[in-house]
Amino acid sequence: FFYSIKLQLVFIIFYFTIARSTMSQNQNKPQAHVMATAAAAAAAPGLMQQIGMAGSAAVITVSFIHPIDVVKTRIQVSPEYAALGMGGTVKKVVGTEGVLAMWKGVNAAWLREASYTSLRLGLYEPCKIAFGCTTPENTTFLKKFAAGSAAGALGSIAGNPFDVLKTRMMTAEGKGSPSIMGTAKDLLAHQGVGGFYRGIDSNIMRAMVLNGTKMACYDQTKGYVVQYTGLAKTSLVTQFISAVAAGFFMTCTVSPFDMVRTRLMNQPADAKIYSNAGDCF
Repeated sequence: FFYSIKLQLVFIIFYFTIARSTMSQNQNKPQAHVMATAAAAAAAPGLMQQIGMAGSAAVITVSFIHPIDVVKTRIQVSPEYAALGMGGTVKKVVGTEGVLAMWKGVNAAWLREASYTSLRLGLYEPCKIAFGCTTPENTTFLKKFAAGSAAGALGSIAGNPFDVLKTRMMTAEGKGSPSIMGTAKDLLAHQGVGGFYRGIDSNIMRAMVLNGTKMACYDQTKGYVVQYTGLAKTSLVTQFISAVAAGFFMTCTVSPFDMVRTRLMNQPADAKIYSNAGDCF
């Protein structure tokens, strides 16, 4: 549910921004030139622009849905919260820690999205080209999955330190909200630099499965929607339907890896409960 909502919002904002950016560029060009280059790759936003728009879309989205992530993470790491369920967890957190506790770790989440999501979305198209997706005929589902997995792996390496901080801050109980600098100093003091990459193996696996499934299913579904309904690729309806389908399949495939990642990252700063992803599984 969480990933489905997040995916829909990020994709709608991301692709809507790209569409508006392309339209804005075309408005400043002669009509004949626009018609001649409408299908050209040069008309699309550049790599850095795509990465920037992806990061911005993700930061905006996570600001609104972060409370759901807090609830999800608490349920994953605590049998007590797991027994309470989603509604009971919300009630307990708000009742004992206050409403603002639902946004614990949101600053780390912003940094995580600005690094991880900007790369896993922004690098998808370049990765598709690298895997040989140059024409509709040779763009297969497996190649899309491979491109999404590669982009996800690169993004997870960049975002893992912020992911660790976010997880630790979200699970910190009590009325006080932990600071990102205090959490980082505590982690560095007890575990060194390696502490920021705790759970990196499971995070990379998770990111590859998540992004591969998400991008391939989104791309494939969008093609089917355009083919069978006649809607434009840039239509919000097309993007919404594609995001719903991709979110469903992604949630089914990524849940086990997400649980392992969360447990590895939330180990005590001065202890090591699991040695690696395989041990946690």
